[in-house]
Amino acid sequence: MPKIRTRLLAVLVVLCGSLTVAGLPPATASTAPAPAVPDSLWFDGAPLTVRNGRFTDGQGREIVLRGYNVSGETKLAENGGLPFASAADARASATALRALGGGNAVRFLLSWAHAEPVRGQVDTAYLTAATEQMRAFLDAGIRVLPDFHQDLYSRYLFDTGSWYTGDGAPEWAADAGGYPKENCGICLFWGQNITQNAAVQQAQSDFWHNAHGLQDAFLATAGTTLAHLRQHLSAEEFAGIAGFDPYNEPYAGRYDSGQTSRTWERDLLWPFYAEFRARMDAAGWQDKPAFVEPNLFWNANISAQRQEGGLLDAGTLGPGYVFNTHFYDQKAISGILMWGKATDGRYASDFAAVRDRAFAAGTAALVGEFGHPLSGTVSDKAPTVLKAMYQALDSRLPGAGWWTNPASSGPVLSGTQWQWDLYSGRHRELMNGNPGKVRTAGDAWNDEDLSAVRLDDSGNAVLRQDARLLDRVYPSATAGTALAFTYEDRSRDGSATLTWNPVPASLPNVAKLVGTGRYGVLVWRSGDGTAPTELHLPASFSAPATTVVSDLGTVHAPPPYTAATPVGAAPEAGGTGARRLLLTDADSGALHYALVTDGAAAPAAELLSASRAELAAWAAARF
Repeated sequence: MPKIRTRLLAVLVVLCGSLTVAGLPPATASTAPAPAVPDSLWFDGAPLTVRNGRFTDGQGREIVLRGYNVSGETKLAENGGLPFASAADARASATALRALGGGNAVRFLLSWAHAEPVRGQVDTAYLTAATEQMRAFLDAGIRVLPDFHQDLYSRYLFDTGSWYTGDGAPEWAADAGGYPKENCGICLFWGQNITQNAAVQQAQSDFWHNAHGLQDAFLATAGTTLAHLRQHLSAEEFAGIAGFDPYNEPYAGRYDSGQTSRTWERDLLWPFYAEFRARMDAAGWQDKPAFVEPNLFWNANISAQRQEGGLLDAGTLGPGYVFNTHFYDQKAISGILMWGKATDGRYASDFAAVRDRAFAAGTAALVGEFGHPLSGTVSDKAPTVLKAMYQALDSRLPGAGWWTNPASSGPVLSGTQWQWDLYSGRHRELMNGNPGKVRTAGDAWNDEDLSAVRLDDSGNAVLRQDARLLDRVYPSATAGTALAFTYEDRSRDGSATLTWNPVPASLPNVAKLVGTGRYGVLVWRSGDGTAPTELHLPASFSAPATTVVSDLGTVHAPPPYTAATPVGAAPEAGGTGARRLLLTDADSGALHYALVTDGAAAPAAELLSASRAELAAWAAARF
């Protein structure tokens, strides 16, 4: 988190961009075999693996995960440490996330406090409810990454009258240490408790040193959780589990004498991950990676906060682990250290560091959290900050330099935005159990407000951010290796349209074709599989408004996909109404390109042909 403050049986995608949530029938658990995911094609549903430093599926395609954290509701007590009040709400949320938010993955938060409320006694009812809510996303064709979440170690460290709260460890774990009365001193942001609150510092330190057997207890509960999920999800459902995130935003609490952030990672954090990995293997998760996070301050963009880290001494992580990190612009959040708005390429170097660290570690990367406050004094920066973050996920290059040097674009990063909370602004959380401090606004946790979604007064899920920013073209599966990708979303900052990657004048016909519309460009080298390349199509990219220019074919209003159709469109798996573009090649090791745009209403054949010639010459020259 920044240091401040579902599957539906039938779907109606309303033109105004909302999905009805209210009135869904209650779900009941079932032991019957899971039905096939609606709209699945023969290549859908393969497990996620890591190969050659990138995510791949069973067809050898390179996979990109995009989605959201589900959700900060898990931090609260109002729904018993679950993201949703019911499985029906989970299904409604999953449908909205796919159809409105364009996501194909979620980081699904779990609570140790609710999984093990009594020491040594795992609450199987909690695990069963969590499993059923995960199933809602799996049924919608969305990959799920479970995450044992914590912030400030535990809410039970905080007094009922405290200005702040935490989440994570159970009450018995907080009681075990006899920690001092919590006090942050002069703190402007909740995250300052991490390094200034003695109770939080000592509790974190105790966990990493296994004082009072705390880490042993956590690992035992994690093992039971892993086994429960493996046993209660069908093989088809379990294939949609991406892996497991063992611990959110780890930090030492305080360093031992002579210890540094780097040696803490080496001597305490990494052995914990190795033990968690062993628990995964023992529970039947041998083929799924652990999404491991470094010291949370390793990539802070305020130099005074940054600490050496990034799992530098863990060696080659390989396919058993994923380098999983977070990024928030603390300068922008501070309200002091960044004046004005984010601009083209602001986070290029920050996200390049993530790519480089994952490459050096021999594994894939996930930016498991990123975002910006949507209310408060710095919320005016959110449209540009989020645009710049998505731009940096797509490519390591600023838009101004992409067309001239696309071969340096780097791999497309996976990421899950914080957050997707269906109950945004509608909470009723007794902060630290205090009936005199009922929190309803925003995320209802430490004054945060980052949810991309909310319910309107009719019970419809609606986006709180520009749909053009969130529901994006991205290469969800590349049949081979993605060499370069960019997407100009033309998202808005108020009434202003933000264009950071215009088509250059050297490609006049492409520029004319795109006009003022949105466009994405993917360049890839084909592999030896037979499954197609996939690009997610935003809901607003209606079939009559979509144009594709590729070496595989040039078409306006792509026809329905068939194996014999080089360029076609199809629903995304899950029955949510989301759509995808499918590009089929019949070679191996060949260079391919594709531009998809909604900028041309009825382009002339001559314009399409000229645009194809320009792109072909550009691709040949640049690659």
